[in-house]
Amino acid sequence: MKPTAAREIPIPIGTTTLQGVLRVPRGSRGIVLFAHGSGSGRLSPRNTYVAERLSDAGLATLLFDLLTAKEEAIDSVTAELRFDIALLTERLIDATRWTQQQPGLHNMTIGYFGASTGAAAALAGAARIPEIAAIVSRGGRPDLAGSALADVKAPTLLIVGGNDPKVLALNRSALAQLKCEARLEIVPHATHLFVEPGTLEQVASLAARWFEHNL
Repeated sequence: MKPTAAREIPIPIGTTTLQGVLRVPRGSRGIVLFAHGSGSGRLSPRNTYVAERLSDAGLATLLFDLLTAKEEAIDSVTAELRFDIALLTERLIDATRWTQQQPGLHNMTIGYFGASTGAAAALAGAARIPEIAAIVSRGGRPDLAGSALADVKAPTLLIVGGNDPKVLALNRSALAQLKCEARLEIVPHATHLFVEPGTLEQVASLAARWFEHNL
């Protein structure tokens, strides 16, 4: 199968412009927006791999930077903005509204793929946008979504590495607070970044099935 071409796009958010990478396979009826975390961005090799696999499954994807270049420079020193869940959530919501207004994208069902602290933004954003149809979290911090967890309606899949005990415990606690359809999948032998052979492939396969079913 020929890979879907990736296109760099600007996403205007008020007086700010975020940078994104859009893939739209022919015939796509659903789009997945990626919410990165912990200093990552649209060029994250792990999320790029997942996006490519979702594109292979016929889903459009939008990877974008939740922080501007200036903010990323600050965060690289202080590591404070990556934990500003309120800011990340607002950026994700604004990007979602932008997506809903774009020709060729506005009729698509929307899902969120969150990683690390971006997973909290995905859950908090979905709690405020009822149109979000599905959420997948990879090695996420859903606990940081706080009270918003109880308001999430979208079917939610939490994926955690079996060798990531602290994050696994946090995900189990968050799972108990979700009132929507939700499931926890543990990838054996995987650590937090899923760098072990075959583990990221398992993440992509689980995510693709979840989105295909719900989008």
